Amino acid sequence: MAIEIRETFQVSAPIDTVWRFVMDPNQVAACMPGAKLEEVVDDRTFEGSIKVKVGAITTSYKGRVQLTDVDEAAHKVQMSAEGRETSGGMAKGTMHSTLQSLPDGQTEVSIEASVDLTGRIMQVGRGMIQGVSHQLFLQFVKRTKEQLESAPASATEGAAPAAEKPVARPQEDEALSIVPLILKAIWSAIVGFFRRLFGR
Repeated sequence: MAIEIRETFQVSAPIDTVWRFVMDPNQVAACMPGAKLEEVVDDRTFEGSIKVKVGAITTSYKGRVQLTDVDEAAHKVQMSAEGRETSGGMAKGTMHSTLQSLPDGQTEVSIEASVDLTGRIMQVGRGMIQGVSHQLFLQFVKRTKEQLESAPASATEGAAPAAEKPVARPQEDEALSIVPLILKAIWSAIVGFFRRLFGR
């Protein structure tokens, strides 16, 4: 089952601050419920797991996310992700994100993602997956905006490189409601990922 995700949103933070967030897997994972970053292999390869809940179906995926194309000057990034379900299913896809500065000092983020799902999660149907995906995106956006819009720019600028930061741990009772990335988002967002990243 192929799922297409297209989102455009704004966050009240400078583009450089948003870019640093997008490129930091620890910060992204910390904002995504159900996601667990387990290893930063290098600055473009990350491994982790994600707990997914859609309707009555709950399952877990474990896999890898890779940044396949990073254009810092244009603030564009493309990533691919693949995860295997404990019961045999798979989730794999790609996400392309573009950041653009707005005249009022905000940053606009455009995301296009394509996710291919197999396994038990397909039982709930495309409509429910699409709906839950959007709700998850909004939840991730809320957490991301809280972090970016409340933190001073100087604090973000002085952040340590991703590989040196402690791995973010999600709350144990949280379950990710759909696979957005990656993404998140991808995401995501992931959603992004994810999958992925901020809100209207």
